[in-house]
Amino acid sequence: MPRRRSLNAFLLCAVLLGASGCASIVNRASQRMADNLTAGILNQDDVATARDGIPAYLLLIDGLIQGDPKNPGLLLAGARLYGAYGGGLVEDAARAKRLSGHAFDYARRAACITDAPLCAALDQPFEPFAAAVAKARDPALLFALASSWAGRIQANAEDWNAIADIPKVQALLDRVVAIDPNHAGGEPYLYLGVLATLRPASLGGQPEQGKAFFEKALALSQGRNQMVRVLYAEKYARLVFDRDLHDRLLNEAIDADPHAPGLTLINTLAQQRAAALLASGNDYF
Repeated sequence: MPRRRSLNAFLLCAVLLGASGCASIVNRASQRMADNLTAGILNQDDVATARDGIPAYLLLIDGLIQGDPKNPGLLLAGARLYGAYGGGLVEDAARAKRLSGHAFDYARRAACITDAPLCAALDQPFEPFAAAVAKARDPALLFALASSWAGRIQANAEDWNAIADIPKVQALLDRVVAIDPNHAGGEPYLYLGVLATLRPASLGGQPEQGKAFFEKALALSQGRNQMVRVLYAEKYARLVFDRDLHDRLLNEAIDADPHAPGLTLINTLAQQRAAALLASGNDYF
């Protein structure tokens, strides 16, 4: 009898899916599924498995979003997953552009649902955009928008229109760390470090500021995010021709245990990249 009552309740919920109570239950279930899928992928320590398996999850996330297009949590999960796959596991340039475009589109849609003034300013000149960013209060939304935007810029590095958006990405990241300096275990500082070391000081870059950002990211991650060490070596140590720092950071990344909640896949990729950078060190320095 209890099982029959449970079945009847389930059928009633299915029939009345448009009603707020049942819809809310389904929305929460979809959100949990998306969050769990993302966590499972980011905790994967076999790169080949992740590369082969993620496309199926991308299609699943797309389906969940199609069924609930106004759910900002689902949109941000989709942005993160598309960004991680396109930025770290895809070598084909055309595919990387498409995937980074999907990531940014999902993050943008989430912004337009939760922060109308920011949404309206996204395509505006820098000054009104910066004014809208200064009033934004959700660091998770801002960081998702910044990281997916940075991924789109990286995938379209030959497009000067894309490059011109870098100051907007920096404004978003600056706002994230102003609201929550510890957000995402220091990842915003990692992005800030990369932006500061895109050019040498003689061409307007800020390598020493970048170094400080990398050190901050390393401290906030408690040394568990090995991509910090790898990008610190690649973007700063190579820029200033510091071979000792370069090799120390890369060897530390390689020797570290890659397993850490939410970082295992990125750490495994970082170790592969570290080995390649070490192997090319003699040619660079």
